Parts: sequence; structure tokens; C-alpha cells
Amino acid sequence: MEREIISIKRKALRINLDDCIYGTFAEIGAGQEVVRNFFQVGGASGTVAKAMSAYDMTFSDAIYGAEGTGRYVSETRLCRMLDHEYTLLKKRLTDEKYQRKKFFVFANTCTTLNYHKNNDPHGWMGVRFQLEPNQEPSEVVIHVRLKGSDPIYQQRTIGGIGTNLLFACYWYFDQIDDFISSLLDNMDTDQAEIDMVRAKGPAFKGVDNRLIALKLVRKRFTDGTIFGPDKEVYQPKDFLYKKDILCLRGRFRPVTKVNMDMLKCGLDYFKPRLKDQENLVVLSEITLNNLATDGDYENKEFLDRADILCSLGHTVMISNCHKHDVLVNYLDRCKPQSIGIILGVLNIIELFNEKHYKNASGELLHYFGEIFMRNVKMLLYPHQPAAGAELVTSQNFKVPENLKFLFEHLRKNGFFVDLEGYDESVLQIFSPKVIQMIKSGEPGWEAMVPEKVAEIIKENCLFEYPCEVNPIAN
Repeated sequence: MEREIISIKRKALRINLDDCIYGTFAEIGAGQEVVRNFFQVGGASGTVAKAMSAYDMTFSDAIYGAEGTGRYVSETRLCRMLDHEYTLLKKRLTDEKYQRKKFFVFANTCTTLNYHKNNDPHGWMGVRFQLEPNQEPSEVVIHVRLKGSDPIYQQRTIGGIGTNLLFACYWYFDQIDDFISSLLDNMDTDQAEIDMVRAKGPAFKGVDNRLIALKLVRKRFTDGTIFGPDKEVYQPKDFLYKKDILCLRGRFRPVTKVNMDMLKCGLDYFKPRLKDQENLVVLSEITLNNLATDGDYENKEFLDRADILCSLGHTVMISNCHKHDVLVNYLDRCKPQSIGIILGVLNIIELFNEKHYKNASGELLHYFGEIFMRNVKMLLYPHQPAAGAELVTSQNFKVPENLKFLFEHLRKNGFFVDLEGYDESVLQIFSPKVIQMIKSGEPGWEAMVPEKVAEIIKENCLFEYPCEVNPIAN
């Protein structure tokens, strides 16, 4: 059944008219835009225990403690606010009249466009809340990037998303798809981007934050999200800011020895050229169009791949960035020091195929200009079409005559780099063949994937592995 889209005012009023929902609004940075919605619709005395805005940094530090990083629009500041205000709420509201109350704290710390219009408007929002009186609280934290060039417009967006978030915590906590969709009710992705949602606690029992990350990308709320080997989601800009990024693009269905060899060769080239090797972040990126699109199967398919990558210690990025220039633009927003993208050389061959363009030379010039105006290198892994055949590299593949000058310019100036030190014994491993063998139970595929990956596939019957041929599973 299709969910009803409820207006911001109706959501605020419905919360105000629920005599059990009661708590604090603490908002710093961009004014009290969320609580304003609750005051304006009436009945707020039944909902708002306290509303405050510690706008001055000295006041804010006196209440919530000093921020060592000096950053007040941050997740650490938001968590301090939630901790402090929820502790006060429980400590002070102990009379019998509060025994039926489901306490909450809504907090945000946001910055809108400044006077000079040269900052990055964004904000952190969170809710710590009880579903039942005296219950252990649950918590949701989200990060929002504000768009547009009007600070007033951005303030209204903060108020709308914040109201949507609080409403979702009480009405959609058990319908995670509706929960995510409702965050941008009555607005659109031209107003804001939501690039991280993290949920925990009894209200979200069984919820995998990686699936939430997938839904954010699937719904076009953001172009990319990131989670680590610990399965925790990260806010992309915080995680990648000023880093050297090495990105391995692939389907990882499943992770094969070729994927691991590509990563090894990429690291061997990229890492020694860094000023600070500790500054390196390695991403295994899955593009959305490499995932199935039919509901539960999509989720399982995604988690199968994610579990394997996490078990190998990989940091995973899920993105809408099918084209390489879109990926580079997205990563560049995080202000990295440098970017290396590991690709099979066939990707570049396909890019130089004239059938994809009306004006190949002009379009490719613009395309690669968008990519290489940054500090970016494409690291190319060789292709061997058949056993014993000559390897295909950037040195020998055929380029249309009218594109040769562009290609040679990119190759000779180091924008394209042929990876060396590859393992020739794995070049004939192709993922479609591996998947076919796994599904049919045909022996031999185990030698084509890392040993740990083979164990995980068999133990968990991943990728339609027929468990009946596995005596351990039986």
C-alpha cells in the first residue's frame, strides 16, 4: 500500500497532539528551525520540555564541552548534545506525571550559506528517543548537505527534514524503507542531499545500516555512501577529507583472485608515490547498476558482496557514479590530495569506441578534461582475451585514427598508467564463469577466489551455491 505523504505542519501537529511524546529540542548554528514548526502549529506545550540554541561557541563549550577539533558542525558535537540533553531530561523529569512519557531529544548542528557564499552548507541531525515509557532509548543520526544559494531556503529545509526525522522515529521505525523515503517528504533532492543515516537501539533491531546506505543511493538521496570492515557507515567527506584515495571499481560478484591482484598492483604503484602513506584510503566501489533491482533479492545480493568485502578488511563504497567523471567529481567534493582509479584496460578500450558518441573527439576531450583537471590517475590492469594470447595494454590496443592524438597525450603524460607486476596465472579468471560454476556446483571455482571467500560462499550458500553438495551444510 502506497504511503501517504503528510505535510510538515500535519506531522508537527500529530506529534504535539500525542500526549506521550515529550522532550527537548537543542539546535545550534542555523537557528531553531525545527522546533519553530512545533510552536507554529499549536499544542507545543504537550511536546516541548525545553528548546534551546547555544549559538555562541563559549556558551556551547560551557554546556557541551570544548571541541578538540574546533569543528562545531560535526558528529562529535551532535553526540555530545544528545548525551547531555538526554541525561538532563531523565534526571529532571522524574515526577509521577512523567511516567507515561516517551522521552526524546532532537538535536542538530548546522551551517547555512554564509554572507560571502564561500562555505559548504551542511548539518548533522539526531534523535534519541523511547518507543515506550522507561524503555532503553534508540537513536538515529543523519548528515545533510544543503543545496541552493538562499540561506532562508536552507533554513526552511533544515526545519522540514528535522520534523520529518522526528516523525519517522515514531511512525516509521519498523518500516525502514518508508523511514528513509519520508526524510525528504514535501521537498526534493534539489534542496538537500542525505548522505549518511545511522540507526541503532531497540526500535531498529535487525536493521543493517549498510542496507540503509544502499537505500539512500537507490533513492537518489546521495551519489555515494561508504561503510567499513566493521560494517559501520561513514560520512563520506569526513572520512575522505584530504586523503589520498585509491579506488578499485568492480562488480565483486564474487571477489576473485583477479580483483585481489588488481588491488595489489594498484597499491604497488600508488603507495610509494605518496608523501604520507598513512594518509591512504582504499575503496572497493560497487556501482548501483551492477546490482539487481528486485527488492529482497537486491538486498541479499548486495549484502552477500558486502559481507565478503568486509571480511577481507575492505572499505566499501556504493555509488550512482557509473561514469568515471561522475565518480571523480563526487570524490573531489571531499577535497582529496590525490585519486587513483584501478580499472581493467577494457574499460578504456570501450571509452574510445566511437559508437558511443556523436562527436567522439569533442566529447572525449571534455570527458577526460573533467577527470584529469584534478590530481587523478587511471591505473590500467591488462587483459588477456584467451590463454596464451598477447596481453592487451594501453601500449598496443587499437584506437580510432581521429582519437590517437588525444589517447597518446593522456598516456604519455601519465594520466593512463599500465600496472606492472601482475600475476599472469589469474588473467583467465572471469567473474561470469566463476558464478556459473558456483551455481551449478561445478568443482574448481574455489581456486579462482581467495581461500577465505570460498569458505564464506560455502558456509553461507551465497550466490545460489547449491548447499546440498556441501557435506558441512548438510
